Amino acid sequence: MTTTTLAFRVQTFDTPPQLTTQTLPAPAKDEVRLRVGACGLNFADLLMTTGRYQDTPTPPFTLGLELSGTVEALGPDVTGLHIGQRVAAFSGHGGLATHANVPAARCIPLPAGVDFDTAAALQIAYGTSHMALDYKARLQRGERLVVTGAAGGVGLTAVEIGKRMGAEVIAIARGADKLAIAKSKGADHLIDADDTGIREQIKALGGADVVYDAVGGPLFEACFRATNPDGRLLLIGFAGGDIPTLKPNHMLVKNITAIGFYWGAYLGFNPAPLKASLTQLFDWAASGEITPHISHRLPLERAAEGLALLKERKATGKVIINP
Repeated sequence: MTTTTLAFRVQTFDTPPQLTTQTLPAPAKDEVRLRVGACGLNFADLLMTTGRYQDTPTPPFTLGLELSGTVEALGPDVTGLHIGQRVAAFSGHGGLATHANVPAARCIPLPAGVDFDTAAALQIAYGTSHMALDYKARLQRGERLVVTGAAGGVGLTAVEIGKRMGAEVIAIARGADKLAIAKSKGADHLIDADDTGIREQIKALGGADVVYDAVGGPLFEACFRATNPDGRLLLIGFAGGDIPTLKPNHMLVKNITAIGFYWGAYLGFNPAPLKASLTQLFDWAASGEITPHISHRLPLERAAEGLALLKERKATGKVIINP
């Protein structure tokens, strides 16, 4: 059965996204229809509006990568889920709407105590940091972790999860207000991104064993030069706009490992560790061990304002849209 949905859609890459009314078809055989409770905004949504994200669909399409909601309808081949069930889903797009059809395989049931806002805020940001630090970098208790963009949607989760894993966390963010937020999530040391001598400050604290970098540019260079022998560099993103240049000769001499990490790709080639990570994160959220920082909650009619908050770097943590 079809349904009518209000959706925030990219019509063309040359025009701003628009809020439109759409007819949503019945879910395909392996899909479920969700009544959307919350959708988290991401930097990738901004890139999608102009076609600059690696997984951008062909227009027209509805924005919104990560969402949570209630199952309203099941495709004929769907098992293991039921109508009325509360789930989270990484849909890749389609979440900025009142209703969405998503693959059943991407739905994870929510434990009691995890609300829709938490579930939508947690998936990409916490999933990225948990898998990057644990599954990829093998962060160990007592190691020193440097996080750039430490008050952003992803960086703040790296501070929180790194601290929970027993690391000594050095947070780098711009301005006292953002550094205070990083400190509230457990950062042991704070460095202003506008400071000079960032490399020297990290070195004075003992150097970096693991660098979690979602910014790129000169900040990555400073952290790279402050990385200890046998250190690991996690390349998470380039929010600063500049893709850094790696120096293989320095990496060789210092036995440094550079690790590229794109969370969403695991759904395609190896979904098991991603789903295991999310299940762990939802359990932690249910027991209060992690708490996503949500700086803004907005209705669907103000989705454009939410994207502007990301573009202008006025958000800390997550921006949540509640259809």
